[in-house]
Amino acid sequence: MAAPSREEIFGKVRQALVDALSVDPEDVSESATLTGDLQAESIDILDIVFRLEKAFSIKISQEELTPRDVISNPDYVVNRKLNAAGLAALRQRVERAEFSKFEKDPDIDKILDVFTVGTIVNFIESKLKAQG
Repeated sequence: MAAPSREEIFGKVRQALVDALSVDPEDVSESATLTGDLQAESIDILDIVFRLEKAFSIKISQEELTPRDVISNPDYVVNRKLNAAGLAALRQRVERAEFSKFEKDPDIDKILDVFTVGTIVNFIESKLKAQG
């Protein structure tokens, strides 16, 4: 079976977000941030992950999607804020994220601010490729 196209992946991601967050489909663009633009809260992430697992017939561990290894590393976090090394590690770990706002206030409690719809599409795309 051929891997789904990026557009197909985006369509399923969009539907999962519309269903989980009760947002209009037009509001779900690849550049939309989960917490800023779509008003997702941390509790919504569990529902979103469940819907993505179902839509793509995959399992997503929390470690895969959230950069806990970065935000819990004392070499990267000082007073609950990521330092320059932590920001660099986060950039490596989370592709196609929106870092401009987060870099101004890299409070680890605001880590979800970096996640865009495109970040999720990239994640799903790479996960499906890895499955072969």
